[in-house]
Amino acid sequence: MDSNKIKKGLGRGLSSLIGETRIETNINKLPISSLLSNKLQPRKIFDEDNLQDLTNSIKERGIIQPIIVRKSAIQSSKYEIIAGERRWMAAQRAGLHEVPVVITDVNDLKSLEFAIIENVQRHDLNAVEEARGYQRLIEEFSYDQGKVAQFIGKSRSHVTNCLRLLNLSEEILKLVENKKLSAGHAKILVGLSNIEYLAKKIIEKKLSVRQAENLVRIFKTKKKSFKPPKDPNLKNLELSIIEKVGLNISIKNKKNNTGSLVVEYKDLDQLNKIIEIIKSNY
Repeated sequence: MDSNKIKKGLGRGLSSLIGETRIETNINKLPISSLLSNKLQPRKIFDEDNLQDLTNSIKERGIIQPIIVRKSAIQSSKYEIIAGERRWMAAQRAGLHEVPVVITDVNDLKSLEFAIIENVQRHDLNAVEEARGYQRLIEEFSYDQGKVAQFIGKSRSHVTNCLRLLNLSEEILKLVENKKLSAGHAKILVGLSNIEYLAKKIIEKKLSVRQAENLVRIFKTKKKSFKPPKDPNLKNLELSIIEKVGLNISIKNKKNNTGSLVVEYKDLDQLNKIIEIIKSNY
């Protein structure tokens, strides 16, 4: 696909993308039952309050902006929604029998582009849905992060940070999708162990992102400073050698019984003493 067409796709909006496709110029009306949900729709969660507000608006004024559709590849008599799925759902609730549509002829890539642009422009996607949309462009359509960034009109770091969220567990991702945890909080948790515990604390204490960062910082410090207790047998062996040679001794033994013995000295006299002990015994 021509990179010039992709550049700043989000800034140009849906009308520009429509201009790049073969399209019927007239706005048609189709029965609601003739439309199918977009199989590539990145949005999975629809806010109930917002959907009800749109339903009320459609009851009062009808659908102002037509739904963009394409012929279904599965059912010849049906049309698949490319952009406007929320309007379609609200129209059903409002009791409409038909809806205005614009029919396009696009492939799966262009269909996904339409869906991502509409949702990102309207800020309808949560961070996880946005990340999964970008991931599909990368995995299924051979985009790279730079190309995704150009297409949506955002920085590459924005795309990278979005995609990093997908390294989190499904449990944490569900908290983001259900708005119990913000994307800002979730990004702090990427790469940490025991993230479920930290997420629970953030939610329980209603911590801001800054406060959550401080909690993670404390958690990391404690983890680094924690040292498992030394084997009592090794400790006794160290003490017995220290008593005999009069120098600090440290023994480190690994699970496979390899390790190191460290003898500390503070001056040349102590070093000579260590050498003499070794020479006299070997």
